[in-house]
Amino acid sequence: MNDNTSFAFHERKDMDGAMPGVSFLLPIEFDLAATFLAAVTGAWAASRRGYDLVGVCVLAFAASVGGGLLRDSVFVMQIPVVMQNSGYLWAIFTAVLVGVLTFRYAERFVDLFAYTDALAIGVYGVYGANRALIAGLPPEGAIVVGLCNAVGGGLIRDILVREEPIMFKPGQLYTLAAFSGVVVFVVLSHIYGLQTQRAAWIAIFVTALLRLLAIRFNWTTHAVRTWTG
Repeated sequence: MNDNTSFAFHERKDMDGAMPGVSFLLPIEFDLAATFLAAVTGAWAASRRGYDLVGVCVLAFAASVGGGLLRDSVFVMQIPVVMQNSGYLWAIFTAVLVGVLTFRYAERFVDLFAYTDALAIGVYGVYGANRALIAGLPPEGAIVVGLCNAVGGGLIRDILVREEPIMFKPGQLYTLAAFSGVVVFVVLSHIYGLQTQRAAWIAIFVTALLRLLAIRFNWTTHAVRTWTG
């Protein structure tokens, strides 16, 4: 089912009243922007590890489209959009150049990596949830897809550089920030019928704000074994 067919199917459902909510697929520029930001973080991570150009490109690719490949091939069961639009590869190529040129500046500003990643997961989360809703998944399923889209690339990036994935260990809110943004988007757009782009911007703002506040005020999660201690 291509994007046009999926859109038409969902629009008919809306008119019949069987499936309220989202009837508009977010512009691909949302996904391209997140791809660029995530690829930059991948390039920075690879540069920090001392990888060569091939390593930088591979890590940038995995970090940026890993979640999208998971979203399309496993959950939505469509041909991955990254394989249908050359804009993704150009976004990654540009991000590699930017990442290599700005690596030293990123090292000087300790939180720049986290800030960039916060924007990326916010955009990825709402775009993934939006595609899931358009494909006909229920709200609960769309939340799962959006969350996987948001954190999937970062998970692959951390595994490839042999670091403990940030989403697994106690620390400043990361997965919870992405989850909150996805829930806000699904509730506003699917349940309350808010215009899709407006709901997306609100959800991205919520994700980025929670992540940045967690960094600023050191809001952290704690290991489960300490809960009863």
